[in-house]
Amino acid sequence: FDDCKGNNKLNFEVSNPDFKVELDGNLVVLKNVSEAGRALFVHARSEHAEDMAEIFILEENEKRGALKEILKLEGNLGIPRQKRAILATPILIPENQRPPFPRLVGKVIRSEGTEGVKFRLSGKGVDQDPKGIFRINEMSGDVSVTRALDREAIANYELEVEVVDMNGKTIDGPVRLDISVIDQNDNRPMFKEGPYVGHVMEGSATGTTVMRMAAFDADDASTDNALLRYNILKQTPTKPSPNMFYIDPEKGDIVTVVSPALLDRETMESPKYELVIEAKDMGGMDVGLTGTATATILIDDKNDHAPEFTKKEFQATVKEGVTGVIVNLTVGDRDDPATGAWRAVYSIINGNPGQSFEIHTNPQTNEGMLSVVKPLDYEISAFHTLLIKVENEDPLIPDIAYGPSSTATVQITVEDVNEGPVFHPNPMAVTKQENIPVGSVVLTVNATDPDTLQHQTIRYSVHKDPAGWLEINPTNGTVGTTAVLDRESPFVHNNVYTALFLAIDSGNPPATGTGTLHITLEDVNDNVPSLYPTLAKVCDDAKDLRVVVLGASDKDLHPNTDPFKFELSKQSGPEKLWRINRLNNTHAQVILLQNLKKANYNIPISVTDSGKPPLTNTTELRLQVCTCKKSKMDCSASDALHISLTLILLSLLSLFCKS
Repeated sequence: FDDCKGNNKLNFEVSNPDFKVELDGNLVVLKNVSEAGRALFVHARSEHAEDMAEIFILEENEKRGALKEILKLEGNLGIPRQKRAILATPILIPENQRPPFPRLVGKVIRSEGTEGVKFRLSGKGVDQDPKGIFRINEMSGDVSVTRALDREAIANYELEVEVVDMNGKTIDGPVRLDISVIDQNDNRPMFKEGPYVGHVMEGSATGTTVMRMAAFDADDASTDNALLRYNILKQTPTKPSPNMFYIDPEKGDIVTVVSPALLDRETMESPKYELVIEAKDMGGMDVGLTGTATATILIDDKNDHAPEFTKKEFQATVKEGVTGVIVNLTVGDRDDPATGAWRAVYSIINGNPGQSFEIHTNPQTNEGMLSVVKPLDYEISAFHTLLIKVENEDPLIPDIAYGPSSTATVQITVEDVNEGPVFHPNPMAVTKQENIPVGSVVLTVNATDPDTLQHQTIRYSVHKDPAGWLEINPTNGTVGTTAVLDRESPFVHNNVYTALFLAIDSGNPPATGTGTLHITLEDVNDNVPSLYPTLAKVCDDAKDLRVVVLGASDKDLHPNTDPFKFELSKQSGPEKLWRINRLNNTHAQVILLQNLKKANYNIPISVTDSGKPPLTNTTELRLQVCTCKKSKMDCSASDALHISLTLILLSLLSLFCKS
């Protein structure tokens, strides 16, 4: 090969990997070859020109004969003898060829000549999409490409060639024709898997692997066009060393190259490093194409610094009886605030026998929030001293320990306040019978002032008396009645009446305490029983003369309620019209003794409870006798009025006769 300009940057590519071409042009076989008749293609390219050569492999014994016995000349190509009628040797075409097109790339040979026949080419790239890329000279068998090829789009074409007569009838074939696209270095390496973030623990040993960078090259992976080498172009920041990391040029592994002492997160300018990584193809040669990406490396913290209080003693003041946060304890920690190596855990290790104090960590500030959870009493203790310890959520590394600065003292002063009086007991409970006389004493309440050092007096008052039944002596706390206590009142719930009282001291300002009184009311038979229902209807021709089932109820409690006694008042007239039968302790049944005419009747019924003494209540049951036709009941008042007047006349007549 000679480009007439010195063959600068000359490169050979062979279609068969069993062969290679050395720089001096010698074709060298890399392993034993036994297949005769096989063709090779060699693509040569320099800075100024490129060309393709076709080489045929011949049997060893054929080489010893005369040249005319080895080759049959046809045109300018030497073709070995073949048993097949069609010889279609593989074709290699470099991608990205420049015009002009079409360009001759190969030739198909018919051993029996081409007179009276023609070649036909088919397949993907000819008559199948993408169509029209290749074509064949029907008479000569020359194969041409019509435009530049892209190996990354299609690397190989499998075509078929056949010989047909002038009428299109196949004579020979089809025979497979392979076309391979030779890769050109036309794709840059690309980093597709970003963002690239790696972590390494501070103090890690030299040579610790941080992460792996991997680039992709769309060129042929079997060639140097896709042979990548990696390099670090830039490191930010450059302290404490401009070369904190190294990247394996072949694997892309990033490792640490500084001593563990330099990999100290707390002394670094920044715990985050950014590396600009370059990937270059052609094995890293200067002619290679490059691609870059940024790798972010974070130096992770380990717990190598114990938290320390900002001062040895803290002061707090709290009023007695008050709960909540009383002081925030501050600490310093050089570790990473986003980790458990920085987050503080506080504990009270002394001075809290009554568990009146608790301490929790403020998640935003890492401060210790000391709180009173049980109200303090100035009269018991006016001062408290606590010893607080701070640790981290994560354990310290083995060679670090918590020191004296990890404990602090808190001095707490309790301020005296005027506390309200306290009732004893609270709530207060008493049992009384309802209906006791007005002015009766219920009980005497007792309240004391917790401020024993202030010697204050206490006055009492009613705070809440829903029914207005009670009063209290403001000096001695005696509770009496101002009205009758009624267990059946809506202000009584489950036999209990509740009232609230106040105890007020003489402080300035005065303090108040509240006491609750529960009065359980015992029942007295003070409610007559009631009857239900008070209205019943029956047909004038009814066959079932059981008119209605009556029930009785009583607001009182047992034994002042059932069993009830049911009775009919004396019936007027010559004949008895109804009777009443007791069903159980609370129910009875009214039964007609004969069918009645349509009218309204009033039946007086008395009910007596079981109290001592018993109480009786008489109730009139209104009975409507109606006309019933076709399942319809007519209880209109016109007939009822007529019958009622008749009954009145009959009653008057009966009285007249008796007189």
